[in-house]
Amino acid sequence: MTAIQERPDVTATVPNTAPSAQRPGMARMALLLGAFVAIGPLTIDMYLPALPTITTQLETTSAAVQLTLTGTLVGLALGQLVLGPVSDALGRKRPLLAGTALHVLASLLVLVAPNLAVLGALRVLQGVGTAAGAVIALAIVRDLYDGRAAATMLSRLFLVLGAAPVLAPTIGGELLRFTSWRGIFALLAVYGVLMVVVGARALPETLPPERRQSSGVVGTLRGYRSLFRDRAYVGLVLVAGLTMAGLFSYVSGSAFVYQGEFGLDEQQFGLLFGAGAFWLIAATQANPLLLRRFSPQQLLVAGTVAGAAGGAALVMLAGTGTGGLPAVVVSLWVVLFACGLALPNAPALALSRHGEAAGTAAALLGAVQFGVGAVVSPVVGLLGNDAVAIGLVVVTALTLAIAVLVAVVRPWQLTVADDADVAVALH
Repeated sequence: MTAIQERPDVTATVPNTAPSAQRPGMARMALLLGAFVAIGPLTIDMYLPALPTITTQLETTSAAVQLTLTGTLVGLALGQLVLGPVSDALGRKRPLLAGTALHVLASLLVLVAPNLAVLGALRVLQGVGTAAGAVIALAIVRDLYDGRAAATMLSRLFLVLGAAPVLAPTIGGELLRFTSWRGIFALLAVYGVLMVVVGARALPETLPPERRQSSGVVGTLRGYRSLFRDRAYVGLVLVAGLTMAGLFSYVSGSAFVYQGEFGLDEQQFGLLFGAGAFWLIAATQANPLLLRRFSPQQLLVAGTVAGAAGGAALVMLAGTGTGGLPAVVVSLWVVLFACGLALPNAPALALSRHGEAAGTAAALLGAVQFGVGAVVSPVVGLLGNDAVAIGLVVVTALTLAIAVLVAVVRPWQLTVADDADVAVALH
């Protein structure tokens, strides 16, 4: 906490990566990058209200349908591992537009997917395409901005990552009034085409040829190996992944809980899902204010402990039928707020340890987060797709996160320099 207060002001500078005349204004760049980043959460969440309908129409089980969500997350994880190094070698613009175009193609093919197996494979391709926006947008921020300018830009992107999941299920629920679940993917394709066109015209190349590096497969693997040698970094990545597991247990199971268990319709689900996501956004936006009094380590510990407690309350209340829907909703909101408190701090602490390899470190971090989410999504279905199942996954994941914090990360041993860097990065 002292380190945060003693951090000197950092001037907002812009690296000389592109001619000034070609660099869009900060607000315009935030809007453009935010639109690319939003493709990911929109792709993950917009079809959630239709999961029960897809289960019926494709004559399968709810757990099997949740594997389509898993496919998206697998694609996101693998895509980030590949596209991060590719953007370092080829520049940012071409891989970003190519990934978005792949997302468009996969979305269009969903319109004619005959069965669940094909749908699942296409969701993997969608995930790979959306990974471009997830990892390359952060690389562009690092190319263009330093200091408080970079911190401001990242805060705006985090806001998009919080707002898009709020809007996506609501949009999806409203679309289902007028079209089938396949129409949701048609809209995603239209949005992707729009972003390819706008990006081609308005997005500058921010990594000039002289700064590009291509170390090949061996060099990339060597870079990842060096990260695995950092005990604290590995632990923080695991904590971030386990926290994401708690969040994705809610994402994958909430439609079946609210609609199947409590009888809400698709539109009511979308509104209630959005109301829950409000608490996730509230926590992420309160985080910079809390950092004025507490260290990132303290907030990370508080978030994981509160999330585990919320999950335990959910298991007890839902298991005994106490309080009905309101009790389930409030318990889930506690979990979401706790995850929103932990999620920014675990990645920021991890990335602050490897500024010299931030792209590779960010790619590995993102891959682990979405990879864990991919594993968790079908687990909720296998446990019964009810509120108790979500609670059990939350308790297990966040209890493991606490154990990793204590045994591996040892946050009380992280250096003062780490605290200072993270404090600025999160403001």
